[in-house]
Amino acid sequence: MAGIGGGGVSVRDPPVEGVLFDCYGTLIDILTDERSIGTYRLLSRWLLYQGVRIAPDHLRELYRSRVDEALGRTGERYPEVRVEEVFAGICAEYSAWEIDAGWLGIEAARAFRAASLRRLCVLEGSLRLLDLFDTQKIGIVSNGQRVFSEQEVRILGLYERFDFIVFSSDLGFRKPDPRIYATALDRMDLAPQEVLFIGDNCENDVLAPQKLGMQALHVKEAWRRYGT
Repeated sequence: MAGIGGGGVSVRDPPVEGVLFDCYGTLIDILTDERSIGTYRLLSRWLLYQGVRIAPDHLRELYRSRVDEALGRTGERYPEVRVEEVFAGICAEYSAWEIDAGWLGIEAARAFRAASLRRLCVLEGSLRLLDLFDTQKIGIVSNGQRVFSEQEVRILGLYERFDFIVFSSDLGFRKPDPRIYATALDRMDLAPQEVLFIGDNCENDVLAPQKLGMQALHVKEAWRRYGT
């Protein structure tokens, strides 16, 4: 059995030189409500003070339809969009005076996330995994929106613990598209068999990495295996 780091923890051969983590449900416990009209009431009020006038119910309907339209235009099997671009378009269309739609799209996306947020914390078992793997190359591969997901990783004190983060919004496609894992492997400059993927979704974080030749564990199995 091959050793990991300096702690003598082992997994199957070959040796693990790098570890990739999923983000939400693996490192971060989060609960959001993007369907509640209350989320859109808060965002609508915030937008009013930025020069954008749109009713909460219309904002909810328009945001969801514009996201669906943007996803459909990509032509990808597992499509992804940048939500700040969706909000930028809405802000430009419903502005009461001249605005910087690009900047406001970014801020609106973050305000939307804040309005929808119900719970945000670190999963302690995975913090201990990070301590265990601190001598390896280490990264995050997430179906997430960099515009607010990176802020959450930072505020929870995780950002500096990783060499890099790949968010699906950077690429225009999501897990389990094999290209998102290939992007991370390129960043690590490692062969697939040298990398362990840990996550909470069996299809995205276990089966898909294994198809590429990576080692993979469900996060709960990783907690059990490494005594965290």
